[in-house]
Amino acid sequence: MGPKRDAELEKQALDWVEANLGEAIDRKKSYDEVLKDGIILCKMMNKLNPGCIKKIDTKGGGFALMQNIERFSNAATKFGVPPNEVFQTVDLWEKKNIPQVTLCIHALGRICQTKPDYKGPMLGPKMADENKREFTEAQLLEAKNIVSLQYGSNQGASQAGMNMGKPRSIND
Repeated sequence: MGPKRDAELEKQALDWVEANLGEAIDRKKSYDEVLKDGIILCKMMNKLNPGCIKKIDTKGGGFALMQNIERFSNAATKFGVPPNEVFQTVDLWEKKNIPQVTLCIHALGRICQTKPDYKGPMLGPKMADENKREFTEAQLLEAKNIVSLQYGSNQGASQAGMNMGKPRSIND
């Protein structure tokens, strides 16, 4: 049994795709049917990163339309979506893992927020900014003298008297 689908996350993802695409999406079809051919995903990716997908197949057999999904996945990875959050073609085409498709769209929305030229709608939480800390040499030396409470205490700790199951018997 695959991961559970979340209708609310799927709706948020479609709303975000529609807003970035600038054209209405047919909501009479199911979520996976709307995205299945990859055309909408490719068009949206070209809006976010113009020219990243050179060719979008709008008709043809299954193989041609499956290439759209592959092109989107490659473009999303190049755009900055982590590879573990990008879905595989079969996840969408054969409906093997639709929650992974939703995760990818949400990850794309998160990555868009880090791009300075992106002015579109928000999707998902904002990624944290780097918070680099600088310590002086004196501060680093002082820290070596402090024993953190996370270390715990090992006073009197030993394994004496511990018995882990049956003793090993060696017979010659």
